[in-house]
Amino acid sequence: MSDETFQSELVARLEDQLRARSAALVDPQEGECLVCFTARAVDELGCDGTLRWAQRFRDLRAPTATGLERRLGAVGGFCDCEIFLNGYVLARELCERDIDTDELRAPARLPYCASVRRTSTQPCRNWERRRRDGWW
Repeated sequence: MSDETFQSELVARLEDQLRARSAALVDPQEGECLVCFTARAVDELGCDGTLRWAQRFRDLRAPTATGLERRLGAVGGFCDCEIFLNGYVLARELCERDIDTDELRAPARLPYCASVRRTSTQPCRNWERRRRDGWW
């Protein structure tokens, strides 16, 4: 095998591995809900001020959910991070109590998604709508 052929095969294998790893980051996992996917994506890759991750979820899992942006906007989610600032919080029973302040907070690592049907854009039972008057 020539050096050129070996290098070409090596590059092809590395590109395949890179594609597989990037898909694991930016593609919804099987059964993962819109909100869990968006939380994971924002945590790993950040928010760019748009609904990039929510729209990616919709495009891959629920392309007929044409009202997604409107529905998220109705709860104050005009970008991916605002989904959590204004729209949804982790369910109370999944939160931890801060020892110093006695307040509830999300754990350092979010729980696994409680799953939804493949084409749903609804959150799983891990999430609750944020109340306008405070945390819940």
